[in-house]
Amino acid sequence: MKKIVITGSNGLLGQSLLKLLLKEKNNYEVYGFSKGENRSGRTDFNYVSIDITDEENLKKTLLKVKPDAIINTAAMTQVDDCEIYKETCDILNIDVVKWLKETSEIINCHLIHLSTDFIFDGEKGYYRETDKANPLSYYGRSKVKSEEILQESNIDFTIIRTILVYGKVFDMSRTNIVLWVKEMLENGKEITIVNDQFRMPTFVDDLALSCKLAVDKQATGIFHISSTKLMSVFEIVQEIANVFELDLNLIKPTSSHILNQKAKRPPKTGFDVSKAKSILGINLQTFEEDLRRFKDILSLN
Repeated sequence: MKKIVITGSNGLLGQSLLKLLLKEKNNYEVYGFSKGENRSGRTDFNYVSIDITDEENLKKTLLKVKPDAIINTAAMTQVDDCEIYKETCDILNIDVVKWLKETSEIINCHLIHLSTDFIFDGEKGYYRETDKANPLSYYGRSKVKSEEILQESNIDFTIIRTILVYGKVFDMSRTNIVLWVKEMLENGKEITIVNDQFRMPTFVDDLALSCKLAVDKQATGIFHISSTKLMSVFEIVQEIANVFELDLNLIKPTSSHILNQKAKRPPKTGFDVSKAKSILGINLQTFEEDLRRFKDILSLN
């Protein structure tokens, strides 16, 4: 039986991982680390209420648990906030990873860490794992630094980069692109969407599965996880309207420079996911196929 710690277990990916791993209670003993109360709606795992930015307590707790694997889903991901609150961003996105790495060295633990398409400048799209990082934002730079901490270490590590994660769990502290668009259009509200940024959204169930497969197969190194077709954000939103049969006329295009966002976004990211398909053995699909799966799951709840 593998002992697994999930940091950020109250988040979208954290709760999705709990659901996935706890289907196999004979294989995994699961610890969820998060701040405040357990918001997952389940009690069949070991919940640890912890502020992971407290280095001493984080290390002490991990040394006590002695996990076989840590899946680090905790991060500051609001790109504009990272530009404003740089110190907070550094602690969560860089320092915490350093502390997890240092503890993993002591207990000989596999560390799975989540990263982002925002480490790239977005000049080409369909990025491979070996492509050079060139972040445009403070958030992107913080994630590059977190990756470097692991790449320069002696531990078994896996970096899983992803793009625009969406899905739904028991208690959502914040929304995501699919749920936000769906809610706005269902309420008949007009939305303005950029047509000059290109992405490949990621269904959270696929992301959770990729983390689990990395643990099971002890697959180390860097992997790209997303859907398989590069689309403009405007096209992504149109696809959401199509799949959920909502009014396309409510979606209006705009360009990035009009939005005047605090942090600079890469124009065109997207991943080459062939490595994840071949080594992890995960079946990644188009955004439309993923959305239809998501719609079916929503209809059951």
